[in-house]
Amino acid sequence: MAEIAQDGGGGHKKGGKVRSKKMSTRIDFTPMVDLGFLLITFFMLTTTLNKPQIMALVMPDKDIKKEDVEPVKESKVLTLLLGANDKVYWYEGITDAKLDSTDYSAEGVRQVILNKMDKVKAQFQTETYKKKNKEGVEEEHTDGSYVNVIIKPTKEARYKNLVDALDEMAITKVRYYVILDVSPLEEVFIKNPAAGLKFSVDEQLNAATK
Repeated sequence: MAEIAQDGGGGHKKGGKVRSKKMSTRIDFTPMVDLGFLLITFFMLTTTLNKPQIMALVMPDKDIKKEDVEPVKESKVLTLLLGANDKVYWYEGITDAKLDSTDYSAEGVRQVILNKMDKVKAQFQTETYKKKNKEGVEEEHTDGSYVNVIIKPTKEARYKNLVDALDEMAITKVRYYVILDVSPLEEVFIKNPAAGLKFSVDEQLNAATK
């Protein structure tokens, strides 16, 4: 609110003119502070806070027996090794595997997965299954790929790299994928791809069931 304050010094002077009183204004901002707090309280109570985005991830039981593991053909398998500096190393199958590298862009690891899905589709066609909604109720039939993706983060990988890899599984609609520990042989494979990968099927099975 505005107040009018009187400036002193008015009155009559002997033998002089009568001076008029000078008026000055002073604005009181105290009500503005109250208004500011009211607005802050209003926006805090009416604003919807960002909800954390989560991804549903179903993990298998820890105690898995070897006889319960269904064999998968090497031609259906794609292995992603999450390395340092946001790099993804990948190879197909196990026998005579050739190591290559890419990044997490749409033209990188996503395209690698899509290319592998095309190869598997050309060889094994697609499988038809019932898609489930968020409540777990089966809905319409849909086609899916037989591709199996193995995700193996290295010690140099960041947690964000694993999240990005899981995002790619959802984007490309990969049904079968698993997260495993990287083996010492694969770490050597990353450092020296020309030497090849001496990783047998039995060792792969042991890594999946340990």
